[in-house]
Amino acid sequence: MSTAQAPERDRGGTPPRSPRPGGGRLGGLAAGGSPAGLVLKLVLLAAVNGYALVLLPALIGARAWLGLAFLVAATLAIDWVYLSRKRIPLKYLLPGTLFLLAFQMYPVLYTGYIAFTNYGTGNILTKEQAVTRIETDSITVPPDATRYAVVPMAAGGDGELALLLTDEEGNVFLGAPDGLSPVEEAGEIRTEGEQIVGVGDYERLNLGQAQDRQQELQDFRVPTEDGEVRLQTFTTAARAEALRQYDPETDTLVDLASGEVYTPAGGFFVNEAGEALSPGWRVVVGPDNFLRAVTSPLIRGPFVRVFVWTYVFALGTVALTFGLGLGLAIALNHPDLAGKRIYRSLLVVPYALPSFLTALIWAGMLNQQFGVVNRMLGASIPWLVDPTMAKVSILLVNMWLGFPYMFLVTTGALQAIPGEVKEAAAVDGASAFAAFRRVTLPLLLVAVSPLLIASFAFNFNNFNTIYFVTQGGPPIVGARTPAGHSDILISYVYRIAFESGRGADYGFAAAISVLIFIMVAGISAFSFRYTRSLEELN
Repeated sequence: MSTAQAPERDRGGTPPRSPRPGGGRLGGLAAGGSPAGLVLKLVLLAAVNGYALVLLPALIGARAWLGLAFLVAATLAIDWVYLSRKRIPLKYLLPGTLFLLAFQMYPVLYTGYIAFTNYGTGNILTKEQAVTRIETDSITVPPDATRYAVVPMAAGGDGELALLLTDEEGNVFLGAPDGLSPVEEAGEIRTEGEQIVGVGDYERLNLGQAQDRQQELQDFRVPTEDGEVRLQTFTTAARAEALRQYDPETDTLVDLASGEVYTPAGGFFVNEAGEALSPGWRVVVGPDNFLRAVTSPLIRGPFVRVFVWTYVFALGTVALTFGLGLGLAIALNHPDLAGKRIYRSLLVVPYALPSFLTALIWAGMLNQQFGVVNRMLGASIPWLVDPTMAKVSILLVNMWLGFPYMFLVTTGALQAIPGEVKEAAAVDGASAFAAFRRVTLPLLLVAVSPLLIASFAFNFNNFNTIYFVTQGGPPIVGARTPAGHSDILISYVYRIAFESGRGADYGFAAAISVLIFIMVAGISAFSFRYTRSLEELN
């Protein structure tokens, strides 16, 4: 008789369920992870929540409501997912999704928003900040201003500054950061002889102490109802008045000296003659930035030239790199060639070096006066300063940088083509060129066409080569924007945003970036569709 016993059955005739390993609470802990893992998870969650609590006041103070909403939602989602024993897929998907939203989706959406605004130099502030700046900049000391004799003071001798002010009639005031008040109302007055040496918490500064805080005293302002009191020397001050004042009821700025009224228009305060006060503020301008690229004569011409050259540059780079790479791959694919491994290794060297470093070296080699290329040729070719030669130089440098990649790709594709196919073509009487054109090349394109499309999309935004070789130059004469003959769209956008002599124009740069995004997205969609058709053909 067997020693194995049948499992006991309950009253319903079914065997009882096996208990979880460990049983009870320990069993639940084991199912959720080890004690060390649980402790680590709680520590990490505490760190996430603590970091969120630290960021909350800063976001509220900056009125960054979108960032605040994302922070709260992300923190709650993390707690909800990782404090649960279920939702296993979300535990893996949530971190990547949050990073995707924060570092991919938000920049794209924010760039799209900026494209419809006038954001740029002169229009960076909010309207409230611009009004304050205009009023502050208009404060000046008139010829008939009230003038004071000054004694610098500081709280505790080295703390907050104040000014003891005596006007021409002998009235004494204390000028503090919160305003001007009679000295009798400012606190206890302490004197030595006839001199006041202290008022409340403030004590008089001697000449040495005042010199040590010279810059602070020069920047110190005492606000008044119609302006401010500012130092002119260590011992004199004057009441400055604001020449422009904002009227919140009519939403206008008034020049108090001339009576001229400035009304808000397009992110600026403008008078009847069309003169605008600076700075302005950010406003939504709709599609104006996109329309400028095609309607403004000073922008349209250079923009169209940059746009066309971008496609020529990308297509020319792909054609040159693929042609050179394929030619070298065919030459080094001969089975009887000696030392082909060494040749292949040497050809990969340009691909192994950092592209920005190689581009800088080429820029020096192509220098018209001192470059080694002109020395070797015994000529003085303006490689980088002539509009046509600059484009030729860019294509040659990019061919040097890109042909090793095409060489590697086509070498692998050629070696993957069965030898029987080539032998069959030879048996049918095809010449070497005919066999390559009708047999080898079609099979090769099946493998490399997606890579050629990807290479075109990459070179469409190949900023490094353009910027480090020619910086987009030479400049297009008469262009309103900083456009150069060798600029492509991405370098054109960079120069508009950061290198414009007229100031940065982030709104227009963002609009061009949106156009680039749409074009690259179209190229990618075409690539996916073309790849699928080639796979079906294969």
